[in-house]
Amino acid sequence: MKRRNGLVRDLMQNHQLIVMFLPVATLLFLFCYLPLSGLIIPFKNFDFQKGIFGSDWMHPLFNNFDYLLSSDAAFRAVRNTILLNVLFIAVGLIFEVGFALMLNELRNKYFKRVTQSLTFLPFFISWIVVGVFTYNLLNYETGAVNRFLEWIGAGPVDFYSEAGLWPLILTIAIRWKVTGYGTIIYLAALTSIDNSYYEAASIDGASRWQQIRYISLPMLRPTVVILTLLAIGRIMNADFGMFYAMVGDATLLFPTTDVIDTLVYRSLRQSGDIGMASAAGFLQSVVAFVLVLSSNYAARKIDRDSAIF
Repeated sequence: MKRRNGLVRDLMQNHQLIVMFLPVATLLFLFCYLPLSGLIIPFKNFDFQKGIFGSDWMHPLFNNFDYLLSSDAAFRAVRNTILLNVLFIAVGLIFEVGFALMLNELRNKYFKRVTQSLTFLPFFISWIVVGVFTYNLLNYETGAVNRFLEWIGAGPVDFYSEAGLWPLILTIAIRWKVTGYGTIIYLAALTSIDNSYYEAASIDGASRWQQIRYISLPMLRPTVVILTLLAIGRIMNADFGMFYAMVGDATLLFPTTDVIDTLVYRSLRQSGDIGMASAAGFLQSVVAFVLVLSSNYAARKIDRDSAIF
């Protein structure tokens, strides 16, 4: 009875906060918790007429996962998804931390604001626009890059036939687009560092490079670890918009650019197999969950304060 009275009292005292939270709670329930009922689709022979709960169970139960686990194309897509995301995470960490450190060292506030705004602007550009822009740069016959290569006496390169070049091309494209956005959190962490640390280091004769090495980078470590763990949690999910806009259905590029999301999209478009597509999403989530737990466990062993939980 006392506990119930305490709950009522808390609700009355914090009713304004509760009212503010209701829209968020509604959205979370509708778009995060309610769809969890669809987790049974990978284990069913889905029929649109019967619906999710009326469809028959698969026999054998894991039949929808067979395509993902046995197909050569599926193995290639899983491999590309993991390797490309590892590449994006590693290069992104270097670029974003480095750019944040560079901005933090700028003393001209006007130049700093202009630089940050210009690098943040590409984040708002659609991947469709980036894909068109890339095509006009790399097209074999009329692309600006091939025209430049011819001008300096080198031969043109058929970029849309050379699969080996596309991990680099995709990395450059995603860095151009999201580096400014990814820098924001690191820059916020740097600006929150107490300036007395730098003043003390300067009095002791430390150079700017030494201050970055022994003050800025150690202070950034918890933020770096947390953001890296969150990125690892998405390592099985590729940016479908980027890959489909940049590569599309160019089959010659699939050896290095075909990822789980594009494979599932093509398979769903051709066969309409909802069960297989759901199985791919389920497998992605399970692997991501395991990776986050294991990465967080490793982070706790190294530095307890840097782990997410």
